Amino acid sequence: MKESVYFKDKVIVVTGASSGIGLASARLFGSLGAKVVLAARRLDKLEELAPSVAPAERVLCVKCDVSDESDAKALIDATVERFGGIDILVNNAGLSMRAMFKDLDLKVIHSLMDVNFWGTVNCTKYALPYLLERKGQVVGVISIAGYSALPARTGYSSSKYAIRGFLDTLRIEHLKDGLGVLVFAPGYTSSNVRNAALTADGSAQGETPLDEGKLMSAEECAKHLARALRKRRSTCTLTTLGKATVWAHRLFPRLTDKLTYKYIAREANSPFK
Repeated sequence: MKESVYFKDKVIVVTGASSGIGLASARLFGSLGAKVVLAARRLDKLEELAPSVAPAERVLCVKCDVSDESDAKALIDATVERFGGIDILVNNAGLSMRAMFKDLDLKVIHSLMDVNFWGTVNCTKYALPYLLERKGQVVGVISIAGYSALPARTGYSSSKYAIRGFLDTLRIEHLKDGLGVLVFAPGYTSSNVRNAALTADGSAQGETPLDEGKLMSAEECAKHLARALRKRRSTCTLTTLGKATVWAHRLFPRLTDKLTYKYIAREANSPFK
């Protein structure tokens, strides 16, 4: 079954939809005939982008801070009121960070857990009855850092590990209910997430330490997500480096620690050497 057939008229909620993987995925779903709900903290940005996603009758923009439980509930309520149900929830909203834990203000980790982990929990909690009704799917966009930890990203890796544990458990709980649960782990993907990453004091980093032009594009990442959803996969890990890292971490954890240290230490302005 091709994506254009599978996604036609499905109701898909995408959080963190104003940029990066979220926006690219929303646009792809819209092009495949889905009814797309765009959620992010800036409503004006969503409304500006909406015409590039789908015609007005098939797109809904909702201002939502996923870390706020009441906002998450309002997002789901607005979706059901407009489109009558939910087929797929893509938990994509997320924050990153870059600082050594010893230098870190703990509010940074609280912020990352609130958005990345609790945002996923909040939205999934209120969408779940509707997803079960349609035997739908819930996605958590994690990271290779949710399988193999990244130094100077304690809050980021912790939140991504937590999302994976939450979704793996949810899958087992609903093993006989027809619910699809996908843990989607891109490798390094070109996006704004590194520019907005928090530093030790909670301020935005402002610039990426990587050459974004050499990374997988958000559009390519979205194609992999759509394919994994169509195949109703439980996990999807992207890029050769990402797959190798996950494999190595399972089999040779101490060696992987050393190689990861060396790799991250080469970043521009790395917090450690």
